[in-house]
Amino acid sequence: MGGFLADWYLWTKSLHIVSVMSWMAGLFYLPRLYVYHVEGLKKRGVVAGSEMDLLFQHQERLLLKAIMNPAMIATWVFGLALVMTPGIVVWDAVWVWVKALSVVGMTVFHMWLAARRKAFLAGENAMSGRDYRMMNEVPTVLMLAIVFAVVLKF
Repeated sequence: MGGFLADWYLWTKSLHIVSVMSWMAGLFYLPRLYVYHVEGLKKRGVVAGSEMDLLFQHQERLLLKAIMNPAMIATWVFGLALVMTPGIVVWDAVWVWVKALSVVGMTVFHMWLAARRKAFLAGENAMSGRDYRMMNEVPTVLMLAIVFAVVLKF
């Protein structure tokens, strides 16, 4: 299998980068949608279950299910293929572990966002637009850790 992975290394790496870009776009945009959802309903005095609420729920579902979930899965698949490619990862280097922990952190954040969507569906969202704005910084911090770790290979 190592020969196959080595032969397809550049394709795998390219697909990994495209997957990461798609996943990151969703990780940045879904919390922003939640901000608009919370503040849009509050500003207009609209209740859960209204037409506006249902529109936001539809957009959030599509972003999560049609873009973010497949992109996260593809990121993991191509990332693990890169890890298994002979000669790519030196396991005693710190950068590998920084990246691994950061990717796990992004996955946990992704699941947290999915749980927030379920709270909206149940009409039980307890977070403010400000809370979602603050949480929107989490993927940025994790992305910076990953990029600097991979590029600088410390």
